[in-house]
Amino acid sequence: MSTVDGVEVTGPSGPRFDEVLTPRALGLIALLHRELEGRRQERLRARRERVAAIAAGATLDFLPETAAIRADDSWRVAPPAPGLVDRRVEMTGPTDRKMTINALNSGARCWLADQEDANSPLWGNVVNGPLNLRDAIDRTIDFTSPAGKRYELRPDDELPTIIVRPRGWHLPEKHLTVDGEPTSGSLVDFALYLAACGQAQVDRGQGPYFYLPKMESHLEARLWNDAFVLAQDHLGIPRGTIRATCLIETLPAAFEMEEVLYELREHSAGLNAGRWDYLFSVIKTLRSRGTEATLPDRNTISMTVPFMRSYTELLVRTCHKRGAHAMGGMSAFIPSRDPARNELAYAKITEDKTREAEDGFDGSWVAHPGMVATATAVFDRVLGERPNQLDRLREDVTVTAAQLLDVASTPGQATEAGLRANVSVGIQYVESWLRGAGAAAIDGLMEDAATAEISRSQVWQWLHSGVTLADGQRVTAELVHRVVEEEMAALAAARGDAFAAGRWDEARELFTQLATADEYADFLTVPAYERMP
Repeated sequence: MSTVDGVEVTGPSGPRFDEVLTPRALGLIALLHRELEGRRQERLRARRERVAAIAAGATLDFLPETAAIRADDSWRVAPPAPGLVDRRVEMTGPTDRKMTINALNSGARCWLADQEDANSPLWGNVVNGPLNLRDAIDRTIDFTSPAGKRYELRPDDELPTIIVRPRGWHLPEKHLTVDGEPTSGSLVDFALYLAACGQAQVDRGQGPYFYLPKMESHLEARLWNDAFVLAQDHLGIPRGTIRATCLIETLPAAFEMEEVLYELREHSAGLNAGRWDYLFSVIKTLRSRGTEATLPDRNTISMTVPFMRSYTELLVRTCHKRGAHAMGGMSAFIPSRDPARNELAYAKITEDKTREAEDGFDGSWVAHPGMVATATAVFDRVLGERPNQLDRLREDVTVTAAQLLDVASTPGQATEAGLRANVSVGIQYVESWLRGAGAAAIDGLMEDAATAEISRSQVWQWLHSGVTLADGQRVTAELVHRVVEEEMAALAAARGDAFAAGRWDEARELFTQLATADEYADFLTVPAYERMP
């Protein structure tokens, strides 16, 4: 049902959905779809063409056609917007009601309100996300747990700046069509939040701010910039009010960082080192290169290995050269009741954030409110009273294409333990995602879709590259299937009677299918979404 011509909402209705699915919001979605859907499909085709070219022997490099943009030292992005000057620690998490309150009460400077990798796109999550954010901005939000615990917001001056992450360009929204066509999940998430909350954020002295995920080229950033211009003009919001931080979390985008900033410069709020999706993209992009591009156990790949170090150093250098914030990556550790595990988690976060702060990053991410204070203390030691490190230009950094592609220098081995971890964690996450929970606490880490993508991609790569594990076993389809059955049995035993209530058979089937298929699937979440109501 819809009152906007050509727009049909096929998802089930829920309490107060009409407050988000307004004619204003649906009209904006219709405008964006009609103007931009053709170009979105062109960009997705360009991704597939690049993968085919790499499989045929091409490589990645800095673009010769945009060399003039990189060589021109005169241009800068817009100065930091209100609420985005000091971003030393950002909390991340989905936009369910309880998490919204906990994230806003976390003490972080900003909150990445996630409609993407930490959110499963059940229709109710898609609509309730912006509804919860609007209630938070209006200070009408509250939540009472089944046990009777009540959650309420702290005073306004203690709350972080909200930054919404919509879905990536590749994901559709099947519950909302325009002229009979499925819409873009990216543009639906963007439009619903902007229509519901954009003006309210402006009235509060901030603005509608976004994180943009999984882009693979500056032309995809141009598409976002055009969406911003169309939306601001349509809603009567001044151009430049929207600000966006782009996640550099794909290998192709690492070669176009300056161009991405240039395309979004009046709307730019910087770049972020999306480390886990970056590993996923490295495997995906170079999957046809055989053992020379095969990575060891994913849990052994630190941020200090050569190709990851080059990527993060280049990001800081690029951002500060252009006056943009450089945001560090996610630390997925969460507090534990086990004192030894807890001590390790806090030590790992301190180590990780110390490296980022000393490298010049202006801030970084944590996945749990309990980790905000630890990360803040690290950045406080480096920043002091300064809000950021934009003055650290890192002119000592020079990164070549060969360094960004130097996967072969990564130390470590592929092991049976690594294979089992990929299978177990991957299936556990997919099961959670299918149930509608996109952020899952697994083995002391807060995992999102990136972890499942890395896990199934690494299994696929090891299988199709004929990798031999450290103990001499060759990775074969038979070995993968055996490990899947054994890990499923272990999960069933650990969960007891509760196991029957989950979607474990579907999760196992989907993970196994994608990990062993002849043809590699670009995203796990696309076929998983097809299984959702």
